[in-house]
Amino acid sequence: MAEQEPQNQPDEALVDLLIKQVTEGLSSAEQRSLEAQDSEASSRALRELEQAAAAVTLAAKNDGTPLPAALARKIAAQADAHFAKAGTVSDIAAARSARQARPAGSSGALGWLAAAACLIVAIFGWMRSPPGPAPAAIVEAPKPQAPLPPREPTLAERRDALLAQADSLKITLAATKDPAAAGVTGDVVWDAKTQKGYLHFVGLASNDPKVHQYQIWIFDAERDKRYPIDGGVFDVPADANDIVIPIHAALQVLKPAAFAVTVEKPGGVVVSARDHVVVLGAAG
Repeated sequence: MAEQEPQNQPDEALVDLLIKQVTEGLSSAEQRSLEAQDSEASSRALRELEQAAAAVTLAAKNDGTPLPAALARKIAAQADAHFAKAGTVSDIAAARSARQARPAGSSGALGWLAAAACLIVAIFGWMRSPPGPAPAAIVEAPKPQAPLPPREPTLAERRDALLAQADSLKITLAATKDPAAAGVTGDVVWDAKTQKGYLHFVGLASNDPKVHQYQIWIFDAERDKRYPIDGGVFDVPADANDIVIPIHAALQVLKPAAFAVTVEKPGGVVVSARDHVVVLGAAG
């Protein structure tokens, strides 16, 4: 003989309305439909659902944090126990049919509703909780850039710096009658402390390094004037009308008395014949 439907038990429509009321709220029409149901059965079922929902809500803190693993396992275990006779945990429709075979009881007959509500509220709470604050963006501090190496001053800048020194020696160079000196003007600046100096020319004729080169000579008052100090050789490019030449003295200059530039064979000479002097300037 088939078992009778337990008395004062909510039907499926009522169960749907109660679960929806607990988890997401009812529309006006759904609220009127709920009020038209058996008030005693709906009130008892609603109390169990609300108690289950409150327990899960408090446990989850409703702050967007994940449901604790221990609580999740406990809820799942309770659901398994209630849904065991329905044959599945996830199919609530099968669980509803299972209550037809359950014996009537005071509150045990609605136990599966409480377990279902726990799962539903937990799931809805998880999905609807506002997301936690986004992780702060990791802003990497800009890597300090290695300072650029100081720019090497040009020869003109070095000459200007030497000219600005009050104790540097400054001599004007005069052009000779040599063809290479036609229209040339120049000067020399020398620093006795650092043994550095520069020649400056405007209009000095260009040369072919394979044929001849210019050579600098420094006459030292403390040395034999027949043997001036070699100051190095240099070239004048074809497009260089204004040119600064560094002096590289082969010996220490004790007391510079005069500076001269001659035209010599490529690589220069040890002792100049001085038969091809371009410019010459003496200390005052």
